[in-house]
Amino acid sequence: MSDKHVLLGMDQGQLKELFKALGQPAFRAGQVQAWLNKGVPFEEMTNLPKALRESLRENCVDLPMSIHQSFPSRKDDTVKFLFSCVDGNIIEGVLMHYHYGYSLCISTQVGCKMGCAFCASTLSGCVRNLTAAEMLSQVLLANRFLGDRGHVGHIVLMGSGEPLDNYENTVAFLRLVNAEDGLNISLRNISLSTCGLVPQMERLSQEGLPVTLSISLHAPNDQIRRQIMPVANTYAIDELMDTVRAYVRKTGRRVVFEYALIDQLNSRPEHARELAKLVSGLQCHVNLIPLNHVDERSLRPAAPEAVQLFLKTLEEKHVSATIRREMGSDIGGACGQLRRSVLEGKG
Repeated sequence: MSDKHVLLGMDQGQLKELFKALGQPAFRAGQVQAWLNKGVPFEEMTNLPKALRESLRENCVDLPMSIHQSFPSRKDDTVKFLFSCVDGNIIEGVLMHYHYGYSLCISTQVGCKMGCAFCASTLSGCVRNLTAAEMLSQVLLANRFLGDRGHVGHIVLMGSGEPLDNYENTVAFLRLVNAEDGLNISLRNISLSTCGLVPQMERLSQEGLPVTLSISLHAPNDQIRRQIMPVANTYAIDELMDTVRAYVRKTGRRVVFEYALIDQLNSRPEHARELAKLVSGLQCHVNLIPLNHVDERSLRPAAPEAVQLFLKTLEEKHVSATIRREMGSDIGGACGQLRRSVLEGKG
């Protein structure tokens, strides 16, 4: 990969310079970018001379990633992907079909260093950041997989990795995927999940990117949050909530709080009442998540009746909340589990 130019992720100016170096006219940059944005490999770029296609194969990489394996659900239209990076690293993505179209959950890092107790992605730490081009590749490969059935219109940055820990590449990806001469996916159709990196959240509010910010909260107070999320030892809930309120004021966008319900820890009615008080008066929605089991962890999901009671308690306090619909529950369990099983030779 280091010896070849990765075209995906270059802007028009960079592409023109490259084609100039290859002895090609500048207009080829636009032609190639149009093909790249559809995830089309060099050999299928039919309006390019054969000699140029061969030169591109020799000197460039179209997508810095490929589909290693795909796992269709037998229960719904969900497909889980293992994407293979050029350097051999593997990441996960999930394609989901809703009434409004296709949504893709992408990864932003190979692994994660945040250490959340309920997440399998963090068990082996963070290997490296993904580039903006690698993030975009996940979308293009999903579109290639779909073919004539449709295309990705919504994106959630909730796969492996903490997007704001890979800030520069994440923001570059958002601008690329929203570009008019690219996929032109509306930023309002993109959700970015964070465990609560306060300085980066403050910085993001200044970017003019109207994405939906999803905060992985998972606890109504610091005492519980510190047991399951190491980031809470750096940023207390009061500081996090002050930052969230400032973000809403600055952007005018509603935020989402992700809350995984864990048996005997954060799922009792008193926790729901405490959570309702915490988010009171804030333009927000609470997404309740039935906990996925992680073999290496001792945490257990709250009972279904406890989940329903938690939701009812929030609704009684006039908090907008829903229980996340489980998609493709037969194909991989918790985020990061499928990747680990393949790397360990079990998949």
